[in-house]
Amino acid sequence: MILNHIWGLYTHPKDEWQTIEKRHESLTYSMIHILVVALIPTICGYYAAAHIGWTIGVGDPIKINQSSAQLMAVALYCALIVGVLALAYLIQWMAKTFDAKPSFVQSLELAAYTSTPMLMVGIAALYPVLWFVALAGVAAVCYSIYLLYSGVPIMMNIPEEKGFIYSSSVVTCGLVLLVGMMAFSAIMWSMGFGPEYIS
Repeated sequence: MILNHIWGLYTHPKDEWQTIEKRHESLTYSMIHILVVALIPTICGYYAAAHIGWTIGVGDPIKINQSSAQLMAVALYCALIVGVLALAYLIQWMAKTFDAKPSFVQSLELAAYTSTPMLMVGIAALYPVLWFVALAGVAAVCYSIYLLYSGVPIMMNIPEEKGFIYSSSVVTCGLVLLVGMMAFSAIMWSMGFGPEYIS
């Protein structure tokens, strides 16, 4: 089953990391996991932007037309997948510093399962009120960081002390990656690729 580790990562994460470590899945399995879970924020974000409208504060909800929403949804989907793959590459690249030798598949598993709460929280977009989505996003980021800190020592087979520093390095790289993607989005938006609003 494609999503069989998700429940375990929410209910007993350390035990689930042990299970993932014992039976590594294939690259295809990890990619299918990412491709499926990344659909959640993509579809929910599209529906919220085109059909419900975002509430920023007072005033009417802000909607964009369907073609703009579709274009943004496709861009979001691609960005999420590229982001998880880039995080996996960074995890593998930094491993040598911490005396770990993971394969790319191990690194991808760690990146994919760590990113899962942040992707699944995309369902919050179905109630597109800015403060609600922001709070849900903060909670998801906190849980993803917890999963990373608990999973790195197990998945990389290193002591917890090294795992803490390794995880902190991954979090830092992840934040830099996120800021880079946001900057790229802002540049594209300013070059005329922004959405068309519906009045």
